[in-house]
Amino acid sequence: MRAVVFQGAEEPMTVENVDPPECDDDGVVVETEACGVCRSDWHAWTGDWDWIGLMMTPGLVFGHEPVGRVVEVGDEVSRVSVGDRVTTPFNMSDGTCRHCRAGRGNICEKSVPMGFVQFQPGAFAERFPIRVADQNAVKIPDGIDPVDVAGLGCRFATAFHGVAHRVDVEPGDTVAVHGCGGVGLSAVHVADALGGRVVAVDIDEASLEMARELGAAETVNPSEVQDVPQAVKKCTPKSRGVDVSVDALGIAATCRNSVNSLAKGGQHLQIGLTTGEEEGEVSLPVDTMVTDEREFYGSYGMPPHEYEEIFAMMDAGKLDPGRIVTETISLEEVPDVVSSMDDYGTVGIPVCNEF
Repeated sequence: MRAVVFQGAEEPMTVENVDPPECDDDGVVVETEACGVCRSDWHAWTGDWDWIGLMMTPGLVFGHEPVGRVVEVGDEVSRVSVGDRVTTPFNMSDGTCRHCRAGRGNICEKSVPMGFVQFQPGAFAERFPIRVADQNAVKIPDGIDPVDVAGLGCRFATAFHGVAHRVDVEPGDTVAVHGCGGVGLSAVHVADALGGRVVAVDIDEASLEMARELGAAETVNPSEVQDVPQAVKKCTPKSRGVDVSVDALGIAATCRNSVNSLAKGGQHLQIGLTTGEEEGEVSLPVDTMVTDEREFYGSYGMPPHEYEEIFAMMDAGKLDPGRIVTETISLEEVPDVVSSMDDYGTVGIPVCNEF
């Protein structure tokens, strides 16, 4: 089958013929219909994340925001059948550890990141496998476009889990989103759907315009202000700061700006992962966080059962992940789209739907 193959850090990826995945007894094999192209693919392509134990080796097939039709089913699988349309969390879980049993499969003790390790290839390919399918294969309701499902992928799912479950966004709360790439725009959309009053922060006017279309009430362009946190606070009642602030990019500046945008008792949500510049370490105003009782939360992916909430909100017209999809591409275009993300010029979510 054809697949996009990683050749080494910052080396051009190539489309090659590779062996199709085998079906494990507890797994399924899926014929790919669509797969989002994520900034995490760019991180992996550049060689980031060795500081968290991910070492990308040549031969990897990336792609972790997939949807497709099941074509093979293992003997031990009971919940999924041939012909079902499915997606999967990118951080696959085993369903048995203490976190899985508590409904937090996204932080499974044996979590496997799809497309970032050799034994779990990704979906920039004609077919992809899902391990422990009764746990990880999520059936898609009828009538939902595969491109929209790929759009909710890693970025939308992570934003939804973070904004809806990790922090407390109530109707009328003020929410700042720092960085309006795919995950940031997803956070804007989710926060607006939950009744938050959103302030979107980005240096790109096209991204800010899209944020406004997705519900942002105010926008701040850091290139046009001297003090980003103060500019954000001016968008809130009595300039007290926001109730929730999201760093959806992961660089040191956006993380600190997010924490410093908070009101007393506010909650910071970290979604963006750092780059080689930070290597996982960012200095923060700890004393102010203590005296103001600001809280710091992380969001990593989403447990499988929360997809049902997203589908219900989609059915009710409250969420529309497809609005964040800005282009569809072919498998041959994936390498160039991934490598182009180094200039932060991508607006919204690109999705590959031609294999």
